[in-house]
Amino acid sequence: MTGESGARARVLVVDDSKLMRKAAHKMLGEEFDVVTGDDGVDAWAQIQHDPGIQVVFTDLNMPRMDGYELLRTIRGAEDPGVQGLPVIVVTGAENDEAARMKALDQGATDFITKPFTTSDLVARARAHANYQRVTRQLQSQVAVDALTGLANKAGFMERLQQDIAYARRHQQPLCLVRLEVEDFRRFFLYYGRDLAEALVLQLARQLRTRIRKEDTAARIGLGGFALSLPGGQEAGIVAMVERLQAEVLANPPVFEGEPVAVKLHAAVLSPLMDSALGPQEAMDACQARLDVARESGLGVVPTQEAAAPAPAPVAMPVPVPEPAPPPPPEPAVAAAPAPAASPAPAAAPVSVDAVLELLREGRAQEALPKLPAVIGRLLPLLRLLGPNQRAQLIQFLQK
Repeated sequence: MTGESGARARVLVVDDSKLMRKAAHKMLGEEFDVVTGDDGVDAWAQIQHDPGIQVVFTDLNMPRMDGYELLRTIRGAEDPGVQGLPVIVVTGAENDEAARMKALDQGATDFITKPFTTSDLVARARAHANYQRVTRQLQSQVAVDALTGLANKAGFMERLQQDIAYARRHQQPLCLVRLEVEDFRRFFLYYGRDLAEALVLQLARQLRTRIRKEDTAARIGLGGFALSLPGGQEAGIVAMVERLQAEVLANPPVFEGEPVAVKLHAAVLSPLMDSALGPQEAMDACQARLDVARESGLGVVPTQEAAAPAPAPVAMPVPVPEPAPPPPPEPAVAAAPAPAASPAPAAAPVSVDAVLELLREGRAQEALPKLPAVIGRLLPLLRLLGPNQRAQLIQFLQK
């Protein structure tokens, strides 16, 4: 019997009887890696710290934490891998049908009755270990991005949930990083699929070289990546991301012999200790920081800058005409009663074509008051331009 890494499948046997633990170890030891627990408290501690456990055999009547409570604890775990562990309940003569039904309601996977034979125990251990191994293999295949071999979004969200649960349980820091290639859709459409995929693969390779074994890197969008970094310190992670950004700028992709400038925006969220933040809430909070980075032009937005508002867009300089001299004073006359004020009519929407026509005719003074509204309507389109296109537009407007 082999597990995912070539080692024997690990089976946990929980019983307060030393004799039963020894018997189970003898029956299963030739084929499985057997670990034992004295009661539910001991078993739960081992499950939390040993992700290699694939099958649990548990007695029902034990001190401190019995089999029923151990079942409830496993099925209520935050880690989906722990939630899905096969739990085989070992029942004796003292356990009637009602006890079995109660265990089934708590989430028992299977039952075995004392006294049992070696073949009975091995058959159940083998069947459930095989099922668990195949399930984990299928989950790993579904959770992998086909192009890069990194985790995909679904796989990353599952791992992030596990990392958050572990960080809170052990009061350890956890950093979440999101990275995004600026205007990747436009890059894909303009330069083609081959160059776009080459850029994604380059970023994936660079991420792999910078993370530890316990870290997780994922491709969560066309040009978007995420990192989960247990125990990571924010200052060091920000420095690592900045080095990655510098390397991307220094080694741009080449299209038809010319380098193509690529900018990588990033945001860091740390530490993920707030109990109100689940995996999706953490991703959303980090996305908000990434939006700030993209809109403001910053490279990395760390946690301490998250609450700061995004800088206001810089208005284009507009020439202001000299004020006209005031008119001569009118002769004093008796003031007529002022008519009742009527509500000001709603401002008509500014037509971009109309303003451009005024400028074409040389009537700049009439067009000036309407320019801010026109610029506001054009901003969404201007943001779609790449860096080179924006630079060319600015040069044209300054002529």
